[in-house]
Amino acid sequence: MEDQIATAVAGKVVEYFVEPIVNPLSYLWNYKSNFENLETEVRKLNVRRSTVDRLVEESRRNGDEIEQQVNSWIDRATKINDEASKVIRENGEANMKCLNGWCSNPMKRHKHSWKAAKKVKDVVEVYGEGDFQRVSYRTIPEETWLIPSLMKGYEAFESRKSTSKEILSALSNPDVNMVGVFGQSGIGKTTLVKEVARQAKVKKLFDQIVFVEVSKTPDIKKIQGEIADKLGLHFRKESESGRAGALRARLKNENKILLILDDICGRLDLDKVGIPFEEDHKGCKLLLTSTNEDVLKNKMESQSNFPIGVLNEEEAWSLFKKTVGNCIEDGNLDSIAKDVAKACRGVPKVIVTKARELKNKGECEWKNALVELRKPSSKSFARKLSRKFSRK
Repeated sequence: MEDQIATAVAGKVVEYFVEPIVNPLSYLWNYKSNFENLETEVRKLNVRRSTVDRLVEESRRNGDEIEQQVNSWIDRATKINDEASKVIRENGEANMKCLNGWCSNPMKRHKHSWKAAKKVKDVVEVYGEGDFQRVSYRTIPEETWLIPSLMKGYEAFESRKSTSKEILSALSNPDVNMVGVFGQSGIGKTTLVKEVARQAKVKKLFDQIVFVEVSKTPDIKKIQGEIADKLGLHFRKESESGRAGALRARLKNENKILLILDDICGRLDLDKVGIPFEEDHKGCKLLLTSTNEDVLKNKMESQSNFPIGVLNEEEAWSLFKKTVGNCIEDGNLDSIAKDVAKACRGVPKVIVTKARELKNKGECEWKNALVELRKPSSKSFARKLSRKFSRK
């Protein structure tokens, strides 16, 4: 098909450009037909340009990226159209100065006809180049939390910097393809692994980073779907095993990819999901989070596992104060606020939740919150609260 188009375009070029060279006087004889041909070819080019513009606009609405050659063609088509229109316009202006459309100066007539014939060749050539099989391609959207301008809420606690470095080092190790992070709910595991992933991206350790929440009762199809969406993969099969095969093949196309599987509560069958690992694809690394070290070490057989503990008193107070704001500058609240922060037992999510609840509240509410946190059942309160918000 492409050969036929190329042959047709070449034929047009020969027709409009080579023939006049054989007999230069033909520019005078074909004066009228040269301009008629030019106007015809310009109309055809504009129709094709309108079609390409429509396809480009539709692709952009769908979030696709436009092929560079298409953008270049649109620019060239615009330029050629402007040049051809100028030739036609100048000829029209010259004719208005002539008697009944016949110029007494054959040299001018020859020059205008020559310009028209030459421009027809250019228009035909550009028209032929605009026959695109496709105008765009699908892009893989980056995880929003990886975008620096959208990064919010991360606190680089001093007590966790060394752990972050160790996790990053483990991910850099060619002999390690599964890394785990464990700690109680609300301790900040998800926040920490996302920050490590951002650092890994800056260091160009991975070409692609995908985050998926697994949860207590894993839904294999849902996990497959989330990974596929983030990789721009469309499943042609609906069976779990068919999707697994397609996903495995897609992941193997990535030279260096990091999959973050968050909140794993039990063994997840990676083969069933379609995640290649170890010798199957060394370029695919897994970063797992769990509340249970045993799940990571024995059920998932993670090679390197890192505990995340509570914040020290100074870090806890700093986080509480930053979250609650200036309302504690009142002399009566400062002392109570420090006691409340301490009663949150260093769990970041509990600290943030309580600080937000008490922001701009009166002394009475603060005292009641402290009494509640100090009750024997407050430990249960902290556990429930941290579980409730562990994935926020």
